[in-house]
Amino acid sequence: MVRRLASQVHRQAARLLRSQYLKVEPAWYRAVLAYPPIPLPSRAPPSRSAFDLPPDRNQRALKTKRFGTPQPLPIHYLEDDVRKQFFKDHPFEAFRPVSLVEGGGVADEHPIIGKEWIRLRQRGRNPSAEDAIKFTVNLHKYHEIPLSKSYAQAVAQFRSLRSEHQIATKTAALEAEAYGAVFAPTEIERGFAKEQEALENWSSKAEMDAGAIAARKRWKAIVERTGAVGSQWTKGQDYVRLWQEGVRPTYAPSLTEPTPTGPTAEEVAETADFMGVKVAR
Repeated sequence: MVRRLASQVHRQAARLLRSQYLKVEPAWYRAVLAYPPIPLPSRAPPSRSAFDLPPDRNQRALKTKRFGTPQPLPIHYLEDDVRKQFFKDHPFEAFRPVSLVEGGGVADEHPIIGKEWIRLRQRGRNPSAEDAIKFTVNLHKYHEIPLSKSYAQAVAQFRSLRSEHQIATKTAALEAEAYGAVFAPTEIERGFAKEQEALENWSSKAEMDAGAIAARKRWKAIVERTGAVGSQWTKGQDYVRLWQEGVRPTYAPSLTEPTPTGPTAEEVAETADFMGVKVAR
């Protein structure tokens, strides 16, 4: 059965008109001829080369697949495989500071490339991780060296150049210190200093907290004695004895004695007329 594609409907209609199977042109025929649809079906992936396709057995299936769920095709570069293996073998290279600020344009490619690039030192005595990755791919593509051997060769040269650079840097720093140079503390030394300061603050704070707790434990109440001098506490026996004898306490005269300026309770009761009726006595 012939597949009916949306982009070929007007062509099929033209063939039917030429064969006089259709006597009258459809109403949409001229409009579709003026504005034809896209040449490929909307769900079909565009054609692409095999440069960035993964080297597996499904390349033919990826190229010929035209319908189904629209999904992006996988993109594969040899540099990605080398980069993954390189950072797996050298994880601390990912912590080296790298400037992410770009200039006005993309930097030009290094002039030493292709068959002329046979040593990693040709691009500098302090290569970066990307230089080692590009050198591996360059050896594999232009010098026809297997990828495993080219990777081993590039990594060996990278490590030797890094060790030379490290030894040279330490030697130069020792020479400068011998001539009286004073260097600023490094980031590691700053980190250790901040950690030591935090530990000292923590210990001093703990001592202050311990002193405050000891001060609270040493606190005692100071009571002002208002009784007779030399009197002792009788555990409430005097109070009970006076209560049994009918003697009322006199330590709160404001509650038991009337104020000198106001009337007494008896005087208020005799003169008050709460119900509006004067009670005769």
